[in-house]
Amino acid sequence: MVAIDDLVKINDYVYEIPQSFRSDMRVPARFFTDDKLLKAVMGDRSLEQLVNTATLPGVVKHALAMPDIHQGYGFPIGGVVATELPDGVISPGGVGYDINCGVRLLATKIEREELSSHIELLTGALYNNCPSGVGKGGNVKLKKGELERLIEQGCHWALKNGYATEEDIEKTEERGCLEGADAKTVSQRAFDRGLGQVGTLGAGNHFLEIDVVNHVFDEKTAQRLGLFQGQIVLQIHCGSRGLGHQICTDYVKAFQKCIKKYGLNLPDRELVCAPLSSSEGQNYLSAMKAAANYAYVNRQVLTHHVRRSFDQALAGKVANRKVYQIYDIAHNMAKIEEHQVDGKLMRLCVHRKGATRAFGPLRPELPAPYRDIGQPVLVPGSMGTSSWVLVGTQSAMEQTFGSTCHGAGRILSRSQAKKKVRGTTLLEQLKAKGIHVLAGSMAGLAEEAPEAYKDVNCVVEVVHGAGIATKVARLDPLAVIKG
Repeated sequence: MVAIDDLVKINDYVYEIPQSFRSDMRVPARFFTDDKLLKAVMGDRSLEQLVNTATLPGVVKHALAMPDIHQGYGFPIGGVVATELPDGVISPGGVGYDINCGVRLLATKIEREELSSHIELLTGALYNNCPSGVGKGGNVKLKKGELERLIEQGCHWALKNGYATEEDIEKTEERGCLEGADAKTVSQRAFDRGLGQVGTLGAGNHFLEIDVVNHVFDEKTAQRLGLFQGQIVLQIHCGSRGLGHQICTDYVKAFQKCIKKYGLNLPDRELVCAPLSSSEGQNYLSAMKAAANYAYVNRQVLTHHVRRSFDQALAGKVANRKVYQIYDIAHNMAKIEEHQVDGKLMRLCVHRKGATRAFGPLRPELPAPYRDIGQPVLVPGSMGTSSWVLVGTQSAMEQTFGSTCHGAGRILSRSQAKKKVRGTTLLEQLKAKGIHVLAGSMAGLAEEAPEAYKDVNCVVEVVHGAGIATKVARLDPLAVIKG
């Protein structure tokens, strides 16, 4: 286990576990935190997991973790690890089971006062139109062969089928489609699980939330993004559902054989991986892209349902009901990217597990409307707490391969949260704060109680202070929909 005495404090926001800590480490392990959050970091095995990722073949510069770090499968959640192509490894544990779990931020021209007397009606329409819950199916009925086209075309499939606009696609990371997805690398079991779940939230920490922009920190950038004080916005947080989970399950199992085949020495079998240049590595990358495309479409179809809900609930009540997209960003992904490492341009496989991309200005991957201000970064809070809009920085490119935090980060497991919190009590507490909640289960609500998470405001202060993302606006919840 890693102890406090093993840490080297680099500055107020960065700690390092030196490479000398363990003989099998190939690079140092760095993590972002402050004195207030450090205790939570030491409370589980996440730092040990971070050290383990520093042993992976091909890893470069540092193994990294964001301030929302907590224990995960193999990699810590909040982990960022880059391996050098062609023979650096790719690991399903470095992406996670919910491939391309991500956040979409939608906005309106509606102000809080306009919506106040209609919030319950709108929340009910959203709950009815956006299916949520464990195993819950959607209302998109796919013909034979259609799911294969969906996972290869991503949001371009959604555009062709009337679920998306060109503006939606432009303001989605990777334009809503990772090239190279191949349906032949996806198992029939994964297809079966994903077939009926397009346009659904699922359960766990997934949600749909109506928020108000409660504070603007950077007026100029907020205007460029289309945000203003008192504005009604919405967040959609979900991923690739059963299809992505099954793909991770399939390849974790398949990669167990790669350990011996490629002579890999791993400190934890949950770190199973394969060289990216291998057939196994390429097949996983292709299947991961397929799941990512499914997740982009999932959030896009939910966006379509949100727009329908606004029209149904607010027709004749609110004049301008248009819902437009700010951005859509992933936080469980492995991407092939170019980065400067010690003055050398390198092609890397960047794993971001519970971490989000935070590219600085002028990167060609960014949409044209935002290219000069940096990538929008969306950081949802725990239920009933604030969420944040940030932008990426050049400093993030230099420190973290263009990465930052993705949320608050758990401090209680789901079982611990259910023992500590009653769902009905939490519901009443949120109602007392003026937050409308519709949830499929009180147990599921208790699992996501605010006390199960770190303070997202503290997490954001760390990434802002460290310069790996800068604050633009804070969002506060008015209504929450959960499975």
